[in-house]
Amino acid sequence: MTMLDRMRRHKSWLKWSLALVCLAFVIFYIPDFLRGSGADAAGDTVARVEGHEISAGEFRRVYQAQLQAYRSAYGANMSDQLLKQLGVEQQILQQMVDERAALAEADRLGIQVSDEEVRQRIVSMPGLQENGQFIGEKRYEQLLRAQQPPMTPTEFEDNIRNSLTVEKLRASLTDWLTVTDTELEREYRRRNDKVKLAVIGFTADTFRAQVTATDAEVASYFEAHKADFKTPEKRKIRYLLIDIEALRAKVTVPPADVERTYNTNQDQYSTPEQIRASHILFKTEGNDDADVKAKAEGVLKQAKAGADFAELAKKYSEDEATAKQGGDLDYFGKGKMVAEFDQAAFAMQPGQTSDLVKTQFGYHIIKLVDKKPATTRTLAEVRPQIIDQLSYERAQAQATDMAQTLAKDITKPADLDKVAKAKGLPLQESGFVARDEPVIGLGSSPEVAAHVFDMKQDEVAGPVRTSRGFAFFTLVGKQDPSVPKLEDVKDRVHDEVVKVKARELSTQKAAEIAAKLKGAPDFAGAAKAAGVEAKTTELLVHDSPLPDLGSAPAVMDAAFALPVGGVSDAIATDNGTAVVKVIEKQSAGPAEWAQAKARFNDELLNDRRNRFFSAYMIKAKQRMKIDVNREALQKVVG
Repeated sequence: MTMLDRMRRHKSWLKWSLALVCLAFVIFYIPDFLRGSGADAAGDTVARVEGHEISAGEFRRVYQAQLQAYRSAYGANMSDQLLKQLGVEQQILQQMVDERAALAEADRLGIQVSDEEVRQRIVSMPGLQENGQFIGEKRYEQLLRAQQPPMTPTEFEDNIRNSLTVEKLRASLTDWLTVTDTELEREYRRRNDKVKLAVIGFTADTFRAQVTATDAEVASYFEAHKADFKTPEKRKIRYLLIDIEALRAKVTVPPADVERTYNTNQDQYSTPEQIRASHILFKTEGNDDADVKAKAEGVLKQAKAGADFAELAKKYSEDEATAKQGGDLDYFGKGKMVAEFDQAAFAMQPGQTSDLVKTQFGYHIIKLVDKKPATTRTLAEVRPQIIDQLSYERAQAQATDMAQTLAKDITKPADLDKVAKAKGLPLQESGFVARDEPVIGLGSSPEVAAHVFDMKQDEVAGPVRTSRGFAFFTLVGKQDPSVPKLEDVKDRVHDEVVKVKARELSTQKAAEIAAKLKGAPDFAGAAKAAGVEAKTTELLVHDSPLPDLGSAPAVMDAAFALPVGGVSDAIATDNGTAVVKVIEKQSAGPAEWAQAKARFNDELLNDRRNRFFSAYMIKAKQRMKIDVNREALQKVVG
């Protein structure tokens, strides 16, 4: 069973997600069906891309849905505070902006989707079919209303239209791309051929103590590599911070509020019954049902007779995602599998093996491995967590309200001093920082950096969200890019000269030993006699790291070019030098390559098209007008 088949088997994905797949340029997938145009989509606009708006209500629904998805996956320990520190809202906004950009580009190119195309996509979705037929308008609308949040047919169909539009855009831009047979086989072998090595690694660090760098050498190196030591533009700001943690320390959460939160959100503290099962799948699609069933019954007899279930799965299962793991599906709750599978699995006891179970994917043999009863953590167990959550939320709300109030009072640099004094807030000055350096005291914030390097003298920016709270700031100093004087970077240059000389010494030492090892009958013994150790690897693919040396493409290139038993010359790497002996090679034979060719062609071609489409959309967005309303965004995420 392919990964797509596995996704289909899970009901929550089965209903809708196949038509709403995220394309390559989308960096963070949020299901399109969670967006709509209902009443709560009105109000502020969070962003606008060439006239395509993202409303506050629409963003809120996607944001809340993603928070819930994280909590479902990781439990209530995944707090709003942690999610905000991870910048989830920025990732969601980027995804939604990217989608709107694709729709805008489709508009520019005149790409449209007809009502009939939308209808055909919907009625052909596996989750909306029963016995090969569309389930009908009534059940279709019932299923939409059952979603969280509920959807109207119009909302769902608009999302399908958007999805189809992006698919058409991608196809129009990338369908011309192809992969030659030569490219295909070369890449397949690069990813799949393996080699086992004996590696002698000479890291440059081990030779540092043996080399020195004179002042003359340092000066000479600096003169030849000045551009490597050039300092970027740097800027300095004065800033006022509304510190959420400082506000949080003063928040008191009443016990009644803790109990109310617990009672209204018990699902967050509950874990439903879960089972762990393994299965063997026999696909019926494209095959004669009777033949498949007969084969399945034969394997079932072996399983019932006590044969090792995992070994049977590895040998017979057509679920590509689980066969190698002995059919293991890990733990899952009710409703995660299609109905027939779900019903059979949950009716079993650990250790039992089912009879044949027929689903739309074929015949399954299921073995129940374990059962976990439903559990609910007590209020006492989760009280500290709830207090932590509520105190952060309230501090966050206070900080947001304060930031919005102060925004009216801070319009020029002098206002920072007045407000800081009146409100008892610290006013601080940063050192000079480059664009990619954090402002000490504010933490990492790309948004702060963007403002700092775009603003002019005497301007004030803020409130700007940072990982610590909300900041208002003004520019107080600039340093232009420059090549420093040698004395200012002498330690860095000295270190670089030592590193270069240590690497050269490692190469010299490796070359001496390589010459001795070329004809040695016992590679490891000869290495030991020379005072070094040969480390034997497992079978490695081309991109695997090497012991001591890490990533070393030049070494792997040489290793794959050598015959079994061959010994390399000394090969320089970023971290030193290596000498390797090839112990074993594994390469796909003609039959294996012929079997994998079609699948790998699709995989490689899709990857190439995705990368092309992603690069195209990056360029397309550069000429688009994209406006983000940061104030509206902050209101949504608090």
